[in-house]
Amino acid sequence: MTTNSEIRKGLYGVVADYTAVSKVMPETNSLTYAGYPVQELAKHCSFEEVAYLLWNGELPDSGQLEEFAASERELRGLSEAEINLIESMPKDAHPMDTLRTFTSFVGQFDEHFTRDADHIREIGLRLLAKFPTAVALDIRRRKGKGYVEPAKDKGFAENFLWMVFGDEDDSPALQKEAIQAFDQSLILYAEHSFNASTFSSRVITSTTSDVYSAVTGGIGALKGPLHGGANEAVMHNMLEIGDPAQAEEWCKNRLDNKQVVMGFGHRVYKTGDSRVPTMEAAFKKLAANTPGAGKWVEMYDIMAKTMEENTSIKIKPNLDFPAGPAYYLLGLEIEFFTPIFVMARITGWTAHILEQYENNSLIRPLSAYNGPEERSVPAEN
Repeated sequence: MTTNSEIRKGLYGVVADYTAVSKVMPETNSLTYAGYPVQELAKHCSFEEVAYLLWNGELPDSGQLEEFAASERELRGLSEAEINLIESMPKDAHPMDTLRTFTSFVGQFDEHFTRDADHIREIGLRLLAKFPTAVALDIRRRKGKGYVEPAKDKGFAENFLWMVFGDEDDSPALQKEAIQAFDQSLILYAEHSFNASTFSSRVITSTTSDVYSAVTGGIGALKGPLHGGANEAVMHNMLEIGDPAQAEEWCKNRLDNKQVVMGFGHRVYKTGDSRVPTMEAAFKKLAANTPGAGKWVEMYDIMAKTMEENTSIKIKPNLDFPAGPAYYLLGLEIEFFTPIFVMARITGWTAHILEQYENNSLIRPLSAYNGPEERSVPAEN
């Protein structure tokens, strides 16, 4: 069957709506949040400041930041019911499944949902505060360890690492440089325009469904290895390679067999992901302070060089490539890399949910049918 419709597979090149949340500036190839280059935000701001920026359009002054941070810290704890829910989940379930279920569970207790912007921010703040606690508990209970109460005297990034590793005095994740690297990663992962999970959240929001449903949909989309799960796949690939001496051949074999090398390429960036230099520097700084980590840096450099020199379009790394080994050096289990992504991206999702509600139109694209022509059901013999 023929059609005159122009099909854009994956909606490639389709502009679906306006947004003031973020943009990749084509002239500088730089990702910006409300106009601020993300690499500058990562250098000069905390994750809490960036969360405020995404939800309010401006960076906070000292008083606004203090109030915002205090509100988030008050909401970090989990109820007995929330703890019991996480404890009841199968320990072999993917952590993204646990977090998705947790989100739906929390939503059932919001009896007065409205589409008021302040209420939506309150929901976003509640999930922002609770997600790290839920993820930390899930990490610990799979190791046979118990719940660690969140600390109200620690920043967002430090508190999460404390809830995971606070009983390990020698944990590299509790060092100042590690906390800073983790905080920067959260800033870099916080937002990225109409990516798959954000667009999923906006589609759900466009039906005038509730925020929890939109966030649950975003989590489902982010789980996929072609989106958020890529940082997990990067580290699995590095572990499979094992030895830096094998990295070049491994990459070439993948390319020869037309297989995807996770952590490389991006639909939006044409000359390299502007988030990579910041995350790469953080990863290499972590490695310099971690015994035996040099091989991961060597492997990273060989893979990056091989991919650029052996592809016609000189494919460069995206954010997931340095983030994967950085999280690994912090001592985080690979299957939890994507839930950590959620901890950051809830800020971007909330910003887009706010924007979608503000000027809503049901997102309902058309399709071009290519099945059989109309036909009759056969009469019974």
